Amino acid sequence: MSWMSYFKHAKQRLYDDKKGQEPHRSAFQTDYDRIVFSSAFRRLQNKTQVLPFPKSDAVRNRLTHSLETASVGRSLGNITGEAILNKYPELQTKLAIEAADFGHLVSAACLAHDIGNPPFGHSGEAAISTYFNSSDATSYIKDLTDKQKADLQNFEGNASGLRIIAQTLSKQSAIKGGLRLTLGLYGTFTKYPKESLPKRKKEKQASLKKFGIYQAEIDLFENEIANKLNLIPQHTPEGRAWKRFPLTFLVEAADDICYHIIDFEDGYNMGYIPFNTIEQRFKALIDWNNTNEQRYKQIYDSKEKINYLRSLAINNLVSHAAQVFLANESEIISGQKDMPLLDLLPTNIHENLKKIIKESIEQIYQSDTVLRIEMAGMKVIPNLLHHFIGAVLYPEKNKQLYKLLPEIYKSGQSTYEKILNATMFISDMTDRQAVELYKNLNGIELAGY
Repeated sequence: MSWMSYFKHAKQRLYDDKKGQEPHRSAFQTDYDRIVFSSAFRRLQNKTQVLPFPKSDAVRNRLTHSLETASVGRSLGNITGEAILNKYPELQTKLAIEAADFGHLVSAACLAHDIGNPPFGHSGEAAISTYFNSSDATSYIKDLTDKQKADLQNFEGNASGLRIIAQTLSKQSAIKGGLRLTLGLYGTFTKYPKESLPKRKKEKQASLKKFGIYQAEIDLFENEIANKLNLIPQHTPEGRAWKRFPLTFLVEAADDICYHIIDFEDGYNMGYIPFNTIEQRFKALIDWNNTNEQRYKQIYDSKEKINYLRSLAINNLVSHAAQVFLANESEIISGQKDMPLLDLLPTNIHENLKKIIKESIEQIYQSDTVLRIEMAGMKVIPNLLHHFIGAVLYPEKNKQLYKLLPEIYKSGQSTYEKILNATMFISDMTDRQAVELYKNLNGIELAGY
């Protein structure tokens, strides 16, 4: 496998043979812009990153996290793209791929990487999965196939994201292809290119850790994306799966860098992480020198000190992650190396990141405030699901609820499609929308009051 084979159709748009190049912006810059202007991306401004309903503007939401991840991803793409073009100049001469295209492509995929996340973040995913594994959902899903059930019982924001950007619902438009992005974008976006069954986490490959494609999109992905991008198949008789598009490893690294470092900084801003702890952890990620020390001494405000250390830590992690990618480039494009780039960082950096992760879990993600709001989400989301799945399957018995369901989510002929669309209706909501609708439907608070 080669970069030429991966990029041969990368600029082609989904369901469109044209490459979509415009005079003033590249195909991948157009992807970025389409994502920015999408309603699904805008909703991220009111979705949880660390803390639901944060009272401080200093705390990130999913939108700011996605923007920061896109910035880090652009740097990773630019660094690696320049080196790859120098090594394989035929990419430029034969396919008109520029070094900057790598940065634009990785950045756009990073921008969209959380676009399918439900309200309340990862706890929202757990709430949806829990509902479909409960007796309340048994009668609704009893006639589904095992894979269709697994899509719902192991609800996955990555698969929902692919559905949002690649699928057009029948009552939404006659134009297929969702946001109609480039095939390269869909390949780079898809972190787990496999269907929900069989579960293959034990194989210890990054691409098989979870699933990222619902049954509703699996044929689309195989025929229109995987085959045209020449993704390496790793199917079994029980299910379809592929190796990642190589640049997906850079998206994962950008997300991991921001997730670990910036969530830790938010923990400090919320008062969960002491100054001395975060100072020590961030300094351990930096190649500290006299210049850094002199500048650091000129900063007096504690938050500005942490801002400075955070920027240096991210820069160093970006540099090391790019070096790891390039050092393993031939094995990555051949599918032999299938593990997160941050797992391959120098031992001292990797070990310090593990300390940050451990302290984040103990002091931030399991703090009383976070746990209480997440527990509320575990009540809100299943309740809404039960209401609207009943409405979409039995509209005559639930006429008022069915009228509340937006028209586009009434698409779908099969039971599976109807349930999936009702689930996407809840998943697409912001945290506040979900809570307000829950209060309205359960008589806790009247709409408009």
